[in-house]
Amino acid sequence: MKKYQLGEFEEVVMLTVGVLYGEAYGVSIKNDIETRLNRNVSVGALQSALKRLENKGYLRSKEGESTAERAGRPKRYFYITASGKRALEFIRNSRNNLWDAIPQVALDLKIAYSN
Repeated sequence: MKKYQLGEFEEVVMLTVGVLYGEAYGVSIKNDIETRLNRNVSVGALQSALKRLENKGYLRSKEGESTAERAGRPKRYFYITASGKRALEFIRNSRNNLWDAIPQVALDLKIAYSN
């Protein structure tokens, strides 16, 4: 399978876009990540990640309707592409393979090692 380049934050953003299917726009993505992961997200970092993911072809976006509450600016909604789905599947399978390769004893150790 093709190697996909996806950073940890990009993965979180893409997964959140999937969770919010049909309602994934900047503020909703930011709020969902902060709520689910108890992690602060800057608007700039999120916008940069969304732009990178679109440039990689993993996400696509479309403008919604303009609203008075947004001073006439439309929301930009994001969706996972087929390539994005393959990238997420690759990442999930890679992580699962690593988890499956860890011997149980490595996770059951009660002894703390220190240098």
